[in-house]
Amino acid sequence: MDPGLQAHLHDWLNLLLRWAHFITGVAWIGASFYFNWLENHLERQLKTEGAGEDIAGDLWAVHGGGFYYLQKFEVAPPKLPATLHWFKYEAYFTWITGFALLCSLYYMNAGVYMVDRTVSDISATSAVALGIASLVLSWLFYDILCKSPLRKHGLATGAIIFAWFAALAWFLSDQLSGRAAYIHVGAAIGTIMVANVFFGIIPAQKELVAAVKEGRTPEASKGKDALLRSRHNNYFTLPVLFIMISNHYSTTYSNSLNWLVLIVVALAGIGVRHYFNVRHFDKKNLWVLPIAFVLLAVAIYMTRPVVRVPAPVGSGETAEGVEQLVTGPTTAEILPLIHARCSGCHSESPTLLGFTAPVMGLALDTEGQLNTQAYRVYQTTVVARNMPFGNMTEMTDEERDMVARWYEGRVANNE
Repeated sequence: MDPGLQAHLHDWLNLLLRWAHFITGVAWIGASFYFNWLENHLERQLKTEGAGEDIAGDLWAVHGGGFYYLQKFEVAPPKLPATLHWFKYEAYFTWITGFALLCSLYYMNAGVYMVDRTVSDISATSAVALGIASLVLSWLFYDILCKSPLRKHGLATGAIIFAWFAALAWFLSDQLSGRAAYIHVGAAIGTIMVANVFFGIIPAQKELVAAVKEGRTPEASKGKDALLRSRHNNYFTLPVLFIMISNHYSTTYSNSLNWLVLIVVALAGIGVRHYFNVRHFDKKNLWVLPIAFVLLAVAIYMTRPVVRVPAPVGSGETAEGVEQLVTGPTTAEILPLIHARCSGCHSESPTLLGFTAPVMGLALDTEGQLNTQAYRVYQTTVVARNMPFGNMTEMTDEERDMVARWYEGRVANNE
């Protein structure tokens, strides 16, 4: 197959997988948010007149031009209805499309997306193996923890789970590119969430349905385990959603303390989720919301750009004693450096395998194009230092300093 056509089809594969992942994720997490809201708003003490003793609570709602009346049973109805709706395929297809996208985007291009030579000398194959291992080991650790006696101590269990992912974020950030480290922490959380549905929640619900059909008492322990895992999934949602979108914002994953940034933001997300879980019935815990916003402010401060102090404009004198303007390299002098380090992606004819058009529509082939994008080049190579991507072309600090002096010279001369 023609390489250009192959790259084009691969782009569309990634786009369609990302689209499907987004759609199924919205359906899954949207349902989770709705049922959590429903649980918190049930009228448990003031049930509608006529509601039976086996009803735990009920609720009236209006939406889409109509009224809805919902009831929740304490355990189960005396008789199952002809049609019973299940909520599981949203979770399954979210993980399936997400893992397929992980394979298509990261594992098939591990040398580009997973390896960063400024971080470690790990091989592409080892990076993929490490990524997959992080998913498997995270689930095994979590599942063993939730089956241990510690599961009865909710705060301790939550702290241990958080500590695991904090350690995972630190370790992966020390081995993989920042973007790959973030996405694998998110994938590990997502794997636990869908495994909770597949191995815990759905089997418990099947047992409940079977018990009603057979006229026996449901096994209470399975229901409690399913409820525990469902609650964990609820608190996982905001951190994993942040990770899903963070790959578009390099200020997070390209930070020198990217793992700590992720921990701080995740803790803020958990706090926000907790606030919405308890705000209707437990005002004692409302303090977590301002704490969450403080944590977000800390993350914003941590990721602030490092301000470079430009070289002084007037730093020398001519033989006649007239101050001489000191300028950086010219655009013509910088252009070969940009070609060597950036044209693999940012060119009308990219040389990096798999790319058929300039990434983000940014071509840097000519002096005119480079002058037009001067600020953008300066920000990404000098301030954020997140380009070249994964520093795959091994741009040196001296070369970044050269770009900085070029840009600052242009600013000093109002170019």
